[in-house]
Amino acid sequence: MSLARLLELDARLSARLRVAERPGILRNLSIVLAHSGDSWFWWSGLALLIWKGEPFWRTWALTVLISILALAVLVLTIKFTIRRRRPEGNWGKFYRMTDPHSFPSGHAARAALIAVLTLGSGPPWLALLFCLWAPLVALARVAMGVHYLSDIFIGALIGSLSALVVLEIISVF
Repeated sequence: MSLARLLELDARLSARLRVAERPGILRNLSIVLAHSGDSWFWWSGLALLIWKGEPFWRTWALTVLISILALAVLVLTIKFTIRRRRPEGNWGKFYRMTDPHSFPSGHAARAALIAVLTLGSGPPWLALLFCLWAPLVALARVAMGVHYLSDIFIGALIGSLSALVVLEIISVF
């Protein structure tokens, strides 16, 4: 199968999941989930944990924050190298203005990174929560029309592999 046909299939399947233009509970839930992976949200929460948290949470939050920042550099490098345009649409104007490129999904990468890091270094209850949350964030990005399925798949793969590298590094120290 040619790359053009794969991209066409990707666009067709992604369009089937789209709810951005359909009012209702699924759209509202998708909006909340899509925003829950925003970098500013995570930077703020992790900074607060580093500042006010107990020692375990300070260390955990610092690891996650540094990992998110390093992942952002990697994802943005790939995005601005490949330059795949986001799907057409009106939702997510801020994302479309600040980052017109969709491949790979930074939200999917970040969510997967957080979930895998928590699996390897956090409490089990939180790991379970993030393992349920991460794929929902990724799918919500497709549902809201700012990513294709391949964007979130590769983003999640990059985030997961990056987390495994981080876990290997911190196991040495």
